[in-house]
Amino acid sequence: MQRPAPNPADLLAWYDRNARRLPWRVPPEDRAVGVLPDPYRVWLSEIMLQQTTVAAVKSYFEAFTTRWPRLQDLAAADRDDVMRAWAGLGYYSRARNLKACADAVAAEHDGRFPDTEEGLRALPGVGAYTAAAVAAIAFDRRAVVVDGNVERVVTRLFSVETPLPAAKPEIRRLTDQLTPDARPGNFAQAMMDLGATICTPKRPACALCPFAAACVARAAGLQETYPRKSPKKDRPTRHGTAFVATRSDGAVLLVRRPDKGLLGGMTGVPGSPWTEDPSNAGIASAPFPADWRPAGRVEHTFTHFHLILSVLTAEADAPAPADSWWAPRSAVADEALPTVMRKAVEAALPGATRRPRR
Repeated sequence: MQRPAPNPADLLAWYDRNARRLPWRVPPEDRAVGVLPDPYRVWLSEIMLQQTTVAAVKSYFEAFTTRWPRLQDLAAADRDDVMRAWAGLGYYSRARNLKACADAVAAEHDGRFPDTEEGLRALPGVGAYTAAAVAAIAFDRRAVVVDGNVERVVTRLFSVETPLPAAKPEIRRLTDQLTPDARPGNFAQAMMDLGATICTPKRPACALCPFAAACVARAAGLQETYPRKSPKKDRPTRHGTAFVATRSDGAVLLVRRPDKGLLGGMTGVPGSPWTEDPSNAGIASAPFPADWRPAGRVEHTFTHFHLILSVLTAEADAPAPADSWWAPRSAVADEALPTVMRKAVEAALPGATRRPRR
């Protein structure tokens, strides 16, 4: 029995009834009466949502848009303040690119985002996916928008056997075939919502899916086996040492990491290189001679490796080395400390990174 072709109109009708309420989104009923999305909010949300969940992003998005409600406000902000506000959200190159993009739009485009994929791709930190998403959602341009949710929907709908990531060109081609000329922005968001709420990785609610009759994987009872994925490579473990130094007045020694590389531009504590050889980590990398004592061990998992840090602590009234400074202990919680650095500081100075309730 031949299955009917998936009809984008069925998905849009489902979206009109079931669209998620998100702080950066214009609901479909408002869009229908002419309310336009703010490209700044769309762009900001898309940058934040890269490799991060909606639940994790909401509070950051609301904090950013309260502090910097317009693109011009973000462009005028100090980069260190932006990095501090981003701390904990991860993938910190996004924060650097976010500021660079805001600066470019303010300086070169009179504060207005380009309304085409090509124009958006020319901005700092805007790749193919983000350009397509902003063009579609903010400007209703027909664009092929494929995130992880869309990949799952499409591989099930058409029973794509090629494993990811090799399947990406095929998924893009099929998504292009599905994308309508009418309401492409709502269609892109509808595909995302379908993957997030109905076509979920486990136990998808196929009975509620507007594409159920057309879904090849569902017809075969194999929907949970898609998308096919290549075997994961083992994640290596790296080792290092973090040095948490305090001064007699309670100040904590902090360092700004180089812009390039992992955690670039963020604040941290001095440390050794992170290598797969545990013997490379140790006292030789200390910022200055002192009575360094063990303060425990912290672990953190990045995308491509697992990290184990030995934490050493000492009190010393020494001058701060280059690119370092002594920060009052009361100010440490407000610094741009990524999660792994907060863990290291907490191991030596419990409570130092916790912001007081206001």
